[in-house]
Amino acid sequence: MLYTHLGRTGLQVSRLCLGTMNFGPETDEATSFKIMDAALDAGLTFFDTANVYGGWGDKPEVHSGWTEEIIGRWFALGGGRREKVVLATKVHGAMNDPLDGPNDARGYSAYKIKRAVEASLRRLRTDRIELYQMHHIDAHAPWDEVWGAFEDLIAAGKVVYAGSSNFGARHLCWAQQAAAGRHFLGLVSEQHKYSLLVRQPELEVLPTALELGLGVIAWSPLGGGLLGGHALDGRGGQRSASAADGLDDAARSRLTRFHELAANAGVSPANLALAWTLANPAVTAPIIGPRTPEQLAEALAVPEIELDADLLAGLDQLFPGHGDPGTGADPAAIEATAPWAYAW
Repeated sequence: MLYTHLGRTGLQVSRLCLGTMNFGPETDEATSFKIMDAALDAGLTFFDTANVYGGWGDKPEVHSGWTEEIIGRWFALGGGRREKVVLATKVHGAMNDPLDGPNDARGYSAYKIKRAVEASLRRLRTDRIELYQMHHIDAHAPWDEVWGAFEDLIAAGKVVYAGSSNFGARHLCWAQQAAAGRHFLGLVSEQHKYSLLVRQPELEVLPTALELGLGVIAWSPLGGGLLGGHALDGRGGQRSASAADGLDDAARSRLTRFHELAANAGVSPANLALAWTLANPAVTAPIIGPRTPEQLAEALAVPEIELDADLLAGLDQLFPGHGDPGTGADPAAIEATAPWAYAW
């Protein structure tokens, strides 16, 4: 496994991040334990979850917090599991806690942040969270309130770093400006939807994160399973099957050509999609969400995959992005590419 710094911090994380959203609703607890053990054995030490995970699906035991509880029971097995993991979780959504009343609503009041941390720590059976991420933007809570709560949690040792998820470039800038005014580190990462199928973040979010020194954690790097290799033949997960049902002929043809590119490169479609995401200099790690130990084993090769210029050009032709002006490009070329293309 390869490692890198998380943004501008001194923290080292694996170049793959283990996503746990499937744990509970799609992957039973015993299999979840096997996946986490296999990940740790392979040196994949960066785990991502959220307090609301587990609260979807049609199983009778579905409830928000289920995924954190599974991870907590795995930590409780000991053997250095907790000590080896860089743990990331999130706050924002409603947890359906009747004790919180109206303050169970989405957002980041200092009250909610502090109560949510305590609840996640209990479910995770740990005393600290390495990366505590704001799951979505809250247009109402002022940054002084948010950063005040984070400063208290960091001073208490309950949180180590602050991160964001699904923020726009302007939100990242506002957050860091407010943090700088408090002589506070602020955000160290942004978790964002990014894949060959979703390249809009190249316009502003990725270059902004790179300039601010924020590590980008890419979620849904397989495009909801469409780039995983089995969406078209019905062997993917429930979400990828649902997404495939809505594809038109042109989209199906493009995915078929993508599979051909992967075959010619000697890698699986899923690994090609992940390696492409990881090749972006703004990206610290893509999130992989294996439902089985076999899917995890396949993905472990991704950090070692090198994509040559011809393959990258072929992917750009198939899934057009927003370009890279390169060094020494003329002004007209620069204005047509990200992040300049967004301005006028």
